[in-house]
Amino acid sequence: MSDARLYLITPALTVADVAAFSPRFAAALEAGDVASVLVRLSPGADAKRIVAPLMEIAAAHDAALLIEDDARLAARLGVDGVHVAFDEVADAVESAKGERIVGAGALALRDDAMAAGEANADYVMFGEPVHGVAPPFEATLERVGWWAEIFQIPCVAYAADLADVAPLAAAGADFVALGDFVWDGDAAEVVRAAIQALK
Repeated sequence: MSDARLYLITPALTVADVAAFSPRFAAALEAGDVASVLVRLSPGADAKRIVAPLMEIAAAHDAALLIEDDARLAARLGVDGVHVAFDEVADAVESAKGERIVGAGALALRDDAMAAGEANADYVMFGEPVHGVAPPFEATLERVGWWAEIFQIPCVAYAADLADVAPLAAAGADFVALGDFVWDGDAAEVVRAAIQALK
């Protein structure tokens, strides 16, 4: 059995989305053990009005809640962390002052991941789409196995499909991030299926 845990990523949300999304979000977290959630915000969205209800739901289920790109906004909102591109990790770590999680993404090269680690990222994420384009699954699988074998910093592996979950966990991912497919239908059912796949 894998020790990997789930990491959810929300769709890009606006204030108008929150009322409908919140119960689906709560159902997904109630369906099983979810370690962390990355909240994506639509450009120009009112972050506080989006994040506040989701933070309450996440806290009730012991899930860490992160936002993208802005460490200072993460501090103002009181969320648990921020997910940034690898070259922004050092600034985010300095801003977080050890009080929040700083995760690193947009890792096109092995050197990018190592740079994030050297800048004291709390985790690295492999396989996430950058500008809408994800790397080939086999490349993500290889990168996860390489990282898990050599480094102590936790690794998040992005699963674009439910079928990706088990192989990514087997390759050594500490966390498996579920892509947008979670929200295409019954999110709770997908979470339950992903937890089964981890076993």
